Amino acid sequence: MTDTLKIAAISGSLRDSSYNTSSLKAAAELAPEGVELDIITLHDLPLYNADVEAEGFPEAIQKLQKRIRAADGVLFATPEYNYSMTGVLKNAIDWLSRPHGDAPLAGKPAAMIGATPSIVGTARAQAHLRDVMYYNAMPLLSSAEVLIFKANEKFDAGGRLTDPDSRKFLGKLMQEFTDWIRQLKAGE
Repeated sequence: MTDTLKIAAISGSLRDSSYNTSSLKAAAELAPEGVELDIITLHDLPLYNADVEAEGFPEAIQKLQKRIRAADGVLFATPEYNYSMTGVLKNAIDWLSRPHGDAPLAGKPAAMIGATPSIVGTARAQAHLRDVMYYNAMPLLSSAEVLIFKANEKFDAGGRLTDPDSRKFLGKLMQEFTDWIRQLKAGE
């Protein structure tokens, strides 16, 4: 067996009973052997401000940067608000795209998932997230996509993903993401 892969798993939701945070917990459960997910919530981040950055990154941002730098890849879980990703996720990405030329996100392999009660899933939010990943030179796993629609019907009261099809798609994404990251690391 090869070294353990570390994946930073960022939830774009602040809700206590977030379907997206629960989706990341399911991803950790379904990940292949040798994969460790660091599930990150964004509760304590200040709003991005270039004046604050110029004075030095706040402690919460420094901790987040450290977690991302330690990861071999990043898995984003985004709800869809107003046809886009959440403001809290965009804010975190704004911080993580700094400092220019040495940003923690730059070049990290990425994948995305999303869960929402909507029938459309998170397709529009993921489309916007793709643009932001592209700007940050993050290679994106394009072979697997997970859009958990009608999430209110696919998680139990404890937040466990119970829908067999969603679990199958999420497990497939985790296997493909893991294989791809290992392939990229082998080519370094």
